[in-house]
Amino acid sequence: MAQNDQALLRRLSEQGLDFVIIGGVCCVFYGVALATFDLDICCRFDELNLRKVERAVHDLHSFHRLTAEKLPLELTAELCSRLENLYLQTDLGKLDCLSEIAGIGGYEEVVRHSQVAKFSYGEFRFLTISALIITKEAAGRERDLLAVRQLRAIQEKTRPSEITDPQS
Repeated sequence: MAQNDQALLRRLSEQGLDFVIIGGVCCVFYGVALATFDLDICCRFDELNLRKVERAVHDLHSFHRLTAEKLPLELTAELCSRLENLYLQTDLGKLDCLSEIAGIGGYEEVVRHSQVAKFSYGEFRFLTISALIITKEAAGRERDLLAVRQLRAIQEKTRPSEITDPQS
């Protein structure tokens, strides 16, 4: 099954879900040469927002991919109150929804460390490159640390050069 992040993003946006793109797709956005096999987002984990996720993927044979029984996505008010993360497999690929991310914090803090990018298929928030470096370092996995090295190199090349006063 091919991963179709563009279609997943469009569906989430059409439901009015407020979210920030994090993880591998965010790394690729900044130019990291990385294969990514899921779409990671951070969003507020209240019943209203979780229902928006549910509506976005309702017809995509969605199931909880990290459960042994591969349970279908069927939210209840009680379940929504207990969830902190949601790891789904859909007909359009994997979608991981997180309530917070390592090194940054919860959704409100993640939004403060994000920026908007416009595409032909919508406008989306991405974690800033500095915040992405922090969260990848906090995760500490080998592939994350490889991404950090690339992100730092990209960040150095894209920073405006500092203007120095020739009189000083």
